Amino acid sequence: MSAEFIPWAFLDAYRGKEFKGQWPTLPEMYRIIVSLHGQRSCFTVYEPDRISLSYNEALKLIEAAARWLHGRGIRRGDKVAVMGKNSPEWTVAYLSILFAGATVVPIDYQIKNDESDLLIRTSGAKILFVDEEKYEYYQNLGVLKTLVSLKRGIGTYIYDLDGSPAEIEEAGENDLAAILFTSGTMGKPKGVMLTHQNLVSDCYLAQGTPFPVYHTDVFYALLPLHHAYTMLAVFIEAISTGAEVVFGKKMVTPVILKELKLGKITMLLGVPMLFNKLLAGILRGIRAKGPVVYGVICALMGLSGFIKKVIGVNPGKKIFHAVLEQASLSTLRVCICGGGPLAPSVFRKYNQLGIDFVQGYGLTETSPIINLNPITHYKETSVGKVVPQADMKILNPDERGIGEVIVKGPMVMKGYYEMPEETAESFTADGYLKTGDLGYLDEENYLYLTGRAKNLIVTEGGKNVYPEEIENEFQLFDEIDQILVRGFVQDKKMKIEGIEALVYPNFEVFKNPSGAAADKEAIKARIEEIIAEVNPRLLSYQKIERVVILDEPMEMTTTKKIKRDAV
Repeated sequence: MSAEFIPWAFLDAYRGKEFKGQWPTLPEMYRIIVSLHGQRSCFTVYEPDRISLSYNEALKLIEAAARWLHGRGIRRGDKVAVMGKNSPEWTVAYLSILFAGATVVPIDYQIKNDESDLLIRTSGAKILFVDEEKYEYYQNLGVLKTLVSLKRGIGTYIYDLDGSPAEIEEAGENDLAAILFTSGTMGKPKGVMLTHQNLVSDCYLAQGTPFPVYHTDVFYALLPLHHAYTMLAVFIEAISTGAEVVFGKKMVTPVILKELKLGKITMLLGVPMLFNKLLAGILRGIRAKGPVVYGVICALMGLSGFIKKVIGVNPGKKIFHAVLEQASLSTLRVCICGGGPLAPSVFRKYNQLGIDFVQGYGLTETSPIINLNPITHYKETSVGKVVPQADMKILNPDERGIGEVIVKGPMVMKGYYEMPEETAESFTADGYLKTGDLGYLDEENYLYLTGRAKNLIVTEGGKNVYPEEIENEFQLFDEIDQILVRGFVQDKKMKIEGIEALVYPNFEVFKNPSGAAADKEAIKARIEEIIAEVNPRLLSYQKIERVVILDEPMEMTTTKKIKRDAV
């Protein structure tokens, strides 16, 4: 990789002055970026009122909050939790904890109180930053040394904004920056330990795919910030370059579209469900113009995609400007999909419309990004190329080259918090992290995922079936809101396993013109038609043999993935 394509090369000028070692800590990185882009907008929110902090303004609040934490006994290595909706206050709290030399413990705001209580106790957090609506609950619970309301605390009267510097012992690059809990189960929760080096290296190495991020970019933080994907790929990625973060608080399409337009968003990161919904809305609008216009636009989309693939230039932005403007997507430069597999057809259509659209892959344990598609040389069926300095292999590949994905590199976690046995089980003898995901690599080091090892279905003929590959085929059917493919026992004596699909229909689509609900038999018939349409596209041993229509939606995580274990 030549020097002009190394996004982290500029750090060489600061090494030995602003930081020591290979990578700066997050506070050191933030101070460097403030010195370069201090006047630019850093954190912005539009609901209920527009509030925007520049990098300089945010730094002043962060340092004041860090002094406040130090004054309450927080020292290097102590744990401090933060739990709340996406907001400038959340990020100021997060960074202030790191500036105080402590370790941040981000907690999922949407889990039940008893689950969050368990995570806070497990982490040993001494202080909790929390949104105002949960403040009273934790005040009455009395399990914490100190409680801070994000609304009443950050950037308001409890901090001495012009106070004298505190004698803070700062963290080093190999110190813990964050403990991220992978679930809110009531068993012993797994806390992923990520160092400053893990997070800082990952945010820059991901840009070296190559995947340029500019200080003029505007990121949209819609998914919860406590999650590794949004925390790194939106929040930390933005502040590593001097870009702006706009915080979204509601996963409601009209609100999202409004904020995309107001914020002039250039970088939209989301999960498959979000991109499927946005694309469905665009295609509905095009179809409404009539079959002739729809046919012409589809032909132009095909031509646009062909040109981009062949010569690397994306003409769709100009050709479809009016379409994108109507959909509030005209300012988008890049869309990145993570958190689950996306149908290649969806990937393709966004690129055809003129939006550079790529997929990525990673786990909380890898900070999380370990694969990302380059904007130009992308592969629609791949989750991306292995990022620089990550060493990825396939463990025990089968005849198709499919095996468990294992990885080593500076972004790989230190281990699970106070769980040495589980940590040891997660690594191979030669130090590679076992991801639990199945896939294969091509000759250019692009990864193709086939599913989770624990979700694997083994048929009567000994064939391996990966449910996620089948589920992908249904992403563009408006009639299906959720689908989960799994094995079912066809013959207990012979231990023969078949394949079934649990389907929760999109009941809005089935309403008749008067708004009345459609007949259940009609819904079932249409779902079975869709299954019959998809089955011929599948391999013989992948075909769905049984369909179960659900009356209630399946439980989902806060990043909109179905909780398979809860079904």
